[in-house]
Amino acid sequence: MDAWNRKLRMGMVGGGPGSFIGPVHRMVVAMEQQAEMVAGVFSRDPDLNRETGAELYLDSGRVYDSYQEMAAAEAALPADERIDFVSIVTPNVSHFDICRAFLEAGIHVVCDKPMTYTLEQSEQLVKIVEESGLVFALTHNYTGHPMVRQARALFRSGQMGRVRKVIVEYLQDFLATPHEKLGMRQAEWRLDPARSGIGATIGDIGTHAFNLLEYVTGERVSEMCVDLSTFLPDRTLDEDVNALLRLEGGGKGLLTASQIATGEENGITLRVYAEHGAIRWGQENPNYLDVWRLGEPRQTFSRAQGYLDEHASAAGRIPPGHPEGYLEAFAQIYVGALTAIRRHLDGDPMPTDEYDFPTAYDGLRGMQFIYRAVESSQQGAAWVSL
Repeated sequence: MDAWNRKLRMGMVGGGPGSFIGPVHRMVVAMEQQAEMVAGVFSRDPDLNRETGAELYLDSGRVYDSYQEMAAAEAALPADERIDFVSIVTPNVSHFDICRAFLEAGIHVVCDKPMTYTLEQSEQLVKIVEESGLVFALTHNYTGHPMVRQARALFRSGQMGRVRKVIVEYLQDFLATPHEKLGMRQAEWRLDPARSGIGATIGDIGTHAFNLLEYVTGERVSEMCVDLSTFLPDRTLDEDVNALLRLEGGGKGLLTASQIATGEENGITLRVYAEHGAIRWGQENPNYLDVWRLGEPRQTFSRAQGYLDEHASAAGRIPPGHPEGYLEAFAQIYVGALTAIRRHLDGDPMPTDEYDFPTAYDGLRGMQFIYRAVESSQQGAAWVSL
């Protein structure tokens, strides 16, 4: 049976009790009905690991004690039984080793962001992905929204003209309460440098804002001046990010990300102002895109309409007026990745420049952003090149 006439077989590392993102990955894969989970290692605690496997109705023989065991055992199975890809949903510190193990075992990878614990690891991982020739997807899921893809099409087509100013923000109050002292595992590891890396908020949500900016505009940030702040006691990593940006095309930008913004839930907003027009999109009302053209009335584009770009149209699932949001956008990243994996399994690998999902190169770019931001802040918000 070829790869187009069956569900792909999925494995997972991480995503056990207390995980937020692991269940999200499982939900969106189930939503698409293109893959089924058949193997995994979900916790370092043997009892919790087996318990999670049982809750997911997995064969106990394919609930492994470690990712090393899983990679080796799955690679040794016949081609029509082994997993086709693995989803990695662990804390940042372990991403690199797990990704490397599965890539070296010949298994495709979907990895949560940030891609690695250190910049050096990201540089190494890009080389490993290139040498393997395998599919590697990174879950910057906001790029899966239909109206984000429509905004990208407007700028990539050239009809909006040269970008002059960008304002992107990602605001939450997730860390306004000391959840790490109250037993919340998500807060504990994200604020722990030994597991999170050199940044907290900058890595957790700042990289999403940065990725969204470059994805939509098609421009790279060339320089930035960043101020990272920490407000609550007993924390060493950042909770708040404020950055001035210079774009390669000459435009300027502002990026702010905060997890101590009282009252905010998941406030991602992108505004891009160019010489012939502008756009505004917000994640909390994601089915609409405001578009301005110089000298014309403001327009509001909506999802699932015939006037949209083909890539934006393809990212929608249901008729207009029925809201689509976070899970559907996340699922769209998987749609792209699974299509590329099927092509690879069928002996016709998709060229990487045709991928419509974030890759290892986006992961490296995100880690460069984190490291340069920390460098800038440590130097008193000095301008640094990116």
